Amino acid sequence: MEVRAYREASRFTELQALWNQLLRRAPVNRIFYTWEWQNTWWDAYKPGELWILVCRDEGAVRGIAPLFISESERGRAVQIIGCVDVTDYLDFIVDEGYMDAVYEAFAGYLWEHRAVFDLLDFCNIPFDSPTRKLLPAMLSDRGFETVVEQQEVCPVIELPESWSGYLSLLDKKQRHEVRRKMRRLQGSDQSIDWYIVNGGHDLEEEVGQFVRLMAASDPEKERFLQDDKNLRFFHAVVPLLQERGWLQLSFLTIGEERAASYINFVYDNRVMVYNSGHAHQDFADLSPGIVLLAYNIRHAIEQGFTHYDFLRGDEAYKYRMGGRNTAVMNIRAS
Repeated sequence: MEVRAYREASRFTELQALWNQLLRRAPVNRIFYTWEWQNTWWDAYKPGELWILVCRDEGAVRGIAPLFISESERGRAVQIIGCVDVTDYLDFIVDEGYMDAVYEAFAGYLWEHRAVFDLLDFCNIPFDSPTRKLLPAMLSDRGFETVVEQQEVCPVIELPESWSGYLSLLDKKQRHEVRRKMRRLQGSDQSIDWYIVNGGHDLEEEVGQFVRLMAASDPEKERFLQDDKNLRFFHAVVPLLQERGWLQLSFLTIGEERAASYINFVYDNRVMVYNSGHAHQDFADLSPGIVLLAYNIRHAIEQGFTHYDFLRGDEAYKYRMGGRNTAVMNIRAS
């Protein structure tokens, strides 16, 4: 196994053709690991020096560690591209048939080049990832002091085959609440509709409406959108994911007004709830956000998806709607 470091952003173009091919052979595949997400994130933020490690076996790419080096309170830290705020899962991309050899190669390379950094800080690693299972021990064996800790949770629903089966997952009180809110909205004297943005819509207009709702729904979200880098990333990644067929932007309308919206990602048999926006002041009595979420969950079941992933954060509504915790981990070594 041979490991080579790529330090110029132009190398993304060189790696594009093989990146997602390798990802499809990896044991854990998330949209955040794709070339599209990683390249767009780097182009928007560029928080340090690029350091993509590529592992080859007789010329064939068997692993990619998409890393960068930045200044932190503890010195020069190596992180995974995407860490930490706008990306929910991160990982090394490793061919499932070569995991032990590739992780050994990466661990050895990091040890040999430890003079260029002070800390390895790998965030948002899924608990079931081989990176969490294999890499820490290999780093420790080479002399690193390594710590693995739970960083956060991602509540996930394992979807049943039917809407009635989903409702049975909820406790009695919440099951009643979901049905009551759906009936109340549907019984309103105003016209009610919901839709998923497709090729027949003006995507730029729909994204603008989503941003308006997102900013109106929460002061923290409004502050997030006031950061030019965040807004640039958002406006770059959304149309790209729509082009790939990985975006699900949905709206619920009351009368002529958009009352709630969700941006979800649909990828590898999983629906992921990335962000939302609601017109709380105008339609709070009709709970448009929860009703649209219920519509989206029902649609996911009808489409045959197996997981409905609320991504990082332990907000109460995720558990009320049936989410069960999965862990994301942080690996630190120095």
